[in-house]
Order: sequence, then C-alpha cells, then structure tokens
Amino acid sequence: MRCPACQHEDSRVVDSRETEGGDTIRRRRSCQACNHRFSTVERVEQKVPWIVKKDGHREAFDRDKVLRGMALACRKRPVSAETLEIAAARVEQSLVELRENEVPSTQLGGIVLAILREVDAVAWVRFASVYQAFDSPEQFGELIRGAE
Repeated sequence: MRCPACQHEDSRVVDSRETEGGDTIRRRRSCQACNHRFSTVERVEQKVPWIVKKDGHREAFDRDKVLRGMALACRKRPVSAETLEIAAARVEQSLVELRENEVPSTQLGGIVLAILREVDAVAWVRFASVYQAFDSPEQFGELIRGAE
C-alpha cells in the first residue's frame, strides 16, 4: 500500500479490526520509509446492478448519492451518521441480493423507502414526498394511512 505522505510503496500492517457489521476490515499501517501511520479499509467487491432511470438512461449505482438523499431526508432528525451509513450499506446489499444486471430507479427508491421507514418515520415521509413527487397535502395523508 502506497504511503499517502511520501508515496513509498512499502508499508506494514500494525493492527487489523473488523468493523461492527463485519463487512469491512480497517487496517492501521506504518510506512517503512517515513514511519507515517495511516488507515485503510478493505471491503469485498460486490457486483452492484446498474440503475435504469425513468428516461431510460443507465448509471452506475452510487452509494454516496443514496446516502446524501437519506441524509437530506433525516436533516434535523435524531439519526446518527453511523445509522445512515448502515442504512446505505443495507440498500447496497439489497441490490446485490437481487442478482440483476440492471434495476429500475423506482425499485431502488422503494428499497430506500423501506429502509428509511425503519430508521425514522419523519424521514420516510420526507423522502417519499420527494421521491413520489407529492402535489398536495392529501397525498401525505394517503401515504400515512396506507402505512397503518
């Protein structure tokens, strides 16, 4: 692993730990040349399907984009960054488990909605209002009544 401080290519692993979910390993490293310490994260590379947008164009799944959307829905809500990270990982894992090459964006939105509903009810309604392009207050009521 190349040192971010001096670009030397040799480093040694000082410590390795699994993350809480067990899906990544965090390694503390030390550069053999300058002794700079840095961390790396290893994760199993999984085949995530392409997302087919409503207009038909395709784009690669972007976990950060999903995370930003969920964070926006959770703004000023008592939801931690760690909870959002775990939720984004669950969205990605749900897509992998579909074992499809392409997934419609509407299906992705449904997965995000289902996971957000478990995280925070207000965030779920916020996300749904944007995702489903609500035009009236009645649509909020319909969504909430349908969830009961």
